[in-house]
Amino acid sequence: MSQGPAWRRQTLRVLALLALCTVSLQVYFVGRIALMAVVDPGSTTFQRSEIWRLLTEKHQVAWGQEWVDAEQVSPNLRRAVIASEDAGFVEHFGVEWDAVEQAWNRNQRAESRATPKRPPKVVGGSTISQQLAKNLFLSGERTLPRKAQELVLTLALETLLSKHRILEIYLNHVEWGEGLFGAQAASRYYFRRDASRLDPYQAARLAVMLPAPKRFERQMGSAHLAARAATVQARMASVATP
Repeated sequence: MSQGPAWRRQTLRVLALLALCTVSLQVYFVGRIALMAVVDPGSTTFQRSEIWRLLTEKHQVAWGQEWVDAEQVSPNLRRAVIASEDAGFVEHFGVEWDAVEQAWNRNQRAESRATPKRPPKVVGGSTISQQLAKNLFLSGERTLPRKAQELVLTLALETLLSKHRILEIYLNHVEWGEGLFGAQAASRYYFRRDASRLDPYQAARLAVMLPAPKRFERQMGSAHLAARAATVQARMASVATP
């Protein structure tokens, strides 16, 4: 008879410990994000995972990245990235629920048509803020707990940082090819010029690479990429920037 209360007490202690760990982790994340208002983040979880992958797979790390302030990134690139990745960036509070629903429906249809030889092509509905939250802190797995954590981090980013700062951090840490991160490194690698000097078409060419930079890195001269860049360039004038 005495084992019942003891077992319940032990269970409550474990649950309390898990709750405390969860809260402590959120406090840690919020503290890190608050610090980013004044301190530039040195690296992201995704970048560190890429360094490890390159070391283990290729036994070397060819890396390109250089932080530049937002004012040193061409307005053309800022507009192109927003037009390509998140047209409502300055208006929403981190999540575009309509885009999430559309992506969910497309992925469900793709999974229903998938076969062992043809896995489903998964698409995302993430905003720039969500992408930054994921790259800064999270793994690439697709689970409900990870998506819930991404949402919490996204809301923290939107609460504690300005849109201008979110975009600045994003542009300095987003992947533009294998071992290639940030607008400055990408501009110099692909166009041999600083990010501040990109013209509208060059900016659009970089922006359309973001969904799959490693794949598009090998297709910079393709007609498909050129057509997508022309579409983004046409949209650039209609988007707002922070």
